[in-house]
Amino acid sequence: MIALVGATGRSGAALARVLAAEGIAFIPVIRNAAAWAALGLPGEARVADLRDPASLHRALAGAECVVSTAHARHAPALLAAAEPGASFVLMGSTRRYSQWPDAHGDGVRAGEAAFLASGRRGVMLHPTMIYGAEGEDNVRRLAALIARLPFAPLPGGGRALVQPIHQGDVTRSLLAALKRDWAEATTIVIAGPAPMAYRDFLGAVAHAAGLRVPPILPIPALPLRLLAPLTRFIPGLPRIGADEIRRLTEDKAFDIGPMRRLLGVEPIPLDQGLALTFPRRHTSA
Repeated sequence: MIALVGATGRSGAALARVLAAEGIAFIPVIRNAAAWAALGLPGEARVADLRDPASLHRALAGAECVVSTAHARHAPALLAAAEPGASFVLMGSTRRYSQWPDAHGDGVRAGEAAFLASGRRGVMLHPTMIYGAEGEDNVRRLAALIARLPFAPLPGGGRALVQPIHQGDVTRSLLAALKRDWAEATTIVIAGPAPMAYRDFLGAVAHAAGLRVPPILPIPALPLRLLAPLTRFIPGLPRIGADEIRRLTEDKAFDIGPMRRLLGVEPIPLDQGLALTFPRRHTSA
């Protein structure tokens, strides 16, 4: 039996739809029963709070495999609540490799450490920036910024590397990990096919959204970080956090050989993923 923790989240719901379509039985483990009912998918959900060991233990009872798309900081609780012989497919994040300490990355590193030390079988997948999910705001928020700004102020001129992955490839990776028999606890980075400069990523998003590609204005990161909080006061402008600016200064490029070799997943190119993300633009062109 498969227990899917976080079945109403973006990655969880995407995986739940694929499992249902393939006729793979699973038990949704969710926090909000109404949110699960709204998805209209089969399966009798079990309600649990990841911070409540007793309810989590009841929800995972009988599960031979625990798949979790919840934040990796919850890995210790899942490991403690699951059946002794259960295997795991967990979602982490490449934020665990960031040089900048923050609660998100620290939580992923702690969850990964607990998983690798647990003696359990399974895998933790570390995705890069995910785009293309229903309700996702990474590229759509960027498109909204491009539409509003006459130029793109980027630290270092936007030369730092990014390697975003489409939600469809995240789902395929989770499914492949679920179907694989893991001998021990391991971790795999999942990312797009190749890294690119952030300025080129921004240009690709602008093109896909039917917007002009703005000129790039190189600006030091510190002034941008100080100005970022002001975005909350500008109507129609998406909010930007100071930490987001700081992360734009470090390369996020990864080897996806293990993803290809162990999961058999070949990620789609960015232009193809963006065409799926902005379908109206491409169907009317």
